[in-house]
Amino acid sequence: MSKWNMIVDVAECTNCGLCSIACQDEFVGNTFPGYAAEMPRRGKNWIEIEQKVRGQAPMVDVAYLPKMCQHCDDAPCIKAAKDGAISKRADGIVLIDPVKSKGQQHLVDACPYGAITWNEESQVPQSWFFDAHLLDEGWKEPRGPQVCATNALVAKKMSDEEMSKLVQQEGLEELHPDLRTKPRVWYKNLARFQKSFIGGSVSQDKAGIVDCVEGASVTLLQSDAEIAQADTDYFGDFRFEALEPGSGAYTIVINATGVAEKRIDVSLDDSYSPSVSLGEICL
Repeated sequence: MSKWNMIVDVAECTNCGLCSIACQDEFVGNTFPGYAAEMPRRGKNWIEIEQKVRGQAPMVDVAYLPKMCQHCDDAPCIKAAKDGAISKRADGIVLIDPVKSKGQQHLVDACPYGAITWNEESQVPQSWFFDAHLLDEGWKEPRGPQVCATNALVAKKMSDEEMSKLVQQEGLEELHPDLRTKPRVWYKNLARFQKSFIGGSVSQDKAGIVDCVEGASVTLLQSDAEIAQADTDYFGDFRFEALEPGSGAYTIVINATGVAEKRIDVSLDDSYSPSVSLGEICL
């Protein structure tokens, strides 16, 4: 049977906010019996975008992470709900009943992703329910993916077997696999948000003229073991991605034609911006 899934590409999200605006446009001031009470005009949006700044000038990377209900197959909120207030549809969508859930504020804390909000006026818990009311009317996709200009959000309806193959082919990940909730929202390029990088720019002084070094070989070592290798680009830049934050000491080894090998020791810590930009490295 085909079920709904969402693919979120972190590398393509620009924080334009169109998905959040579309969500507000659909639900603020509108009630959909059997699906949801209206969304409060103020407060947390059902689709939120978090920001992470990595690195330091001149190499700074900003990544954006859209977050919403994960539509888990093993949803903690369903287990915590009373009187069947939250259910899992056959098409994979998790739905909070706006009548049965009335007064059940404890369900806000039941979601480990923080995706359930409390509507104080209506006294009901709420979350983004994949625009199920539109899909049931024949829409091909929810409004968020429909308005996303960069395809950072893509809705897929396919069998679990097909989705499993797509996960392997595109390197998709769960947001928090340690929670073991079997979410139906998958993330691509998640390392842009969750991992660290070490980068820099290689230059060389030739007869008093400093220029970028293209094609220099840069090797990343940890405890004398090679972790990764890269060649500098046209601007002399290199960057090693997907490193664990707080993973400790590394050594950068740079080799370029006609100059002596250069070694630089660097460490990744657990700070707010755990990535390291080495700036310009002149050989």
